[in-house]
Amino acid sequence: MTGEAGGDPHVRSQLGAYALGALTPEEDRLIAGHLDGCANCAAAYAEVADGAALLALFDEEDLW
Repeated sequence: MTGEAGGDPHVRSQLGAYALGALTPEEDRLIAGHLDGCANCAAAYAEVADGAALLALFDEEDLW
C-alpha cells in the first residue's frame, strides 16, 4: 500500500480521494482494508467523509 510520504504506513493523505470515490478499484480496496484495521485512520476518514457528504448539498454556482 502506498502510505504517507516518509514511509508512514497510514493512508490519511488518500482519505479525501477515497471519500469522493476518486481512487482506482485496487486503491479503494487497499484503503478499505487499512481502515478496517486502523482506528486512527478510520476516525480521520469519518471526519473527511462528513465533509464530502456536505459537498453534495451545493451546486456548482455555490462553490464559485
